[in-house]
Amino acid sequence: MLKKVKNYLRRLASSERMKMLAFMLLVGTTATFAQSAAGDYTQGTAALTTVTEEIAKYVPYVVKLCYAIAGVVAVVGAISVYIKMNNEEQDVKKSIMMIVGACIFLVAAAQALPLFFGVGGN
Repeated sequence: MLKKVKNYLRRLASSERMKMLAFMLLVGTTATFAQSAAGDYTQGTAALTTVTEEIAKYVPYVVKLCYAIAGVVAVVGAISVYIKMNNEEQDVKKSIMMIVGACIFLVAAAQALPLFFGVGGN
């Protein structure tokens, strides 16, 4: 009986899953102890402030990227609608509405993005 238990434990300890689980537990508990050092949250606050400033730097670029994507969608959509009109397809109106809706969404998202992050946009 003792030999079976030893073999079972040996197989369990040599499995890749158990090694990964032990590693994850070690790393997780170490990170937990590192975060709760005497209730001092100044490092966390400073990190959040830094992240907020970094995100604010990228907002104008993302706004311009949304405008560029809206322009590409409009041009590709116009070509698609032109081809559908020349082929006399039935769903031209639906295609126009979908393209206009996509462009309106992208422009509205570009306008709302700076407000969402509390940054002066454009």
